Amino acid sequence: MITLYGFGTGFGLPEISPFVTKTEVQLKMAGLPYRKERAMPPASPKGQLPFIDDDGEAVADSTFIRAHIERRYGFDFDAGLSLAERAQAWAFERMIEHHVYWGLVGARWVDPVNFAKGPSHFFDGAPEHSREKLREDAQFRVAENYLLSGLGRHGPDDDVELAVRSLFALSVQLGNKSYLMGEKPAGVDATAFGALAGILTPFFESKLRERAEEFANLTAYVDRMMGEYYPEFAWTKLRQAA
Repeated sequence: MITLYGFGTGFGLPEISPFVTKTEVQLKMAGLPYRKERAMPPASPKGQLPFIDDDGEAVADSTFIRAHIERRYGFDFDAGLSLAERAQAWAFERMIEHHVYWGLVGARWVDPVNFAKGPSHFFDGAPEHSREKLREDAQFRVAENYLLSGLGRHGPDDDVELAVRSLFALSVQLGNKSYLMGEKPAGVDATAFGALAGILTPFFESKLRERAEEFANLTAYVDRMMGEYYPEFAWTKLRQAA
């Protein structure tokens, strides 16, 4: 039995982290039984979530977890794709994780209203005398990483414009297909779903969410993926929420 370690439910999502969501969906895609446990990043071999324990072998980082699944269980997440399509899927995955994701971080952690509503509660269990300091330090570190990512060097409208360009690329790639690479899901769909659901959750208000809602095929895609991989989760369809 594989144990998946993540943050758990929150922010109107079945899993707070888009990277944990990616791994969880890929486990479902591969049809592998697993159990899920809550953890915090320091528990991971790489200081980040997700990580898995597979019969005593710890594997951290969603990309390396995928490689582990493919190697150990012989499951090909990109089965049916040509070499060129596999390269294209990898390029989109890098765009999502190194560009779109940082737009989500800005909306969730840097925006003071959303931070107070969401991530600040990670520290509710800390001793009262140090709670606010921990919150301030964590927000500062994330804001610093947001700056280093490149998006944080721009104004609050310009960073959204750049992120929306990547959303536009995803929308064009998806087109009228069921999934990004065709009519069957590929590994990149787990990545895209995790990030897009994190942006589009009605829990947070943001300019990025408002702009993302303009892409009807992306909102329908998130609704479809949610219904397929988290049918038990109480998710209000985005068209209804809007």
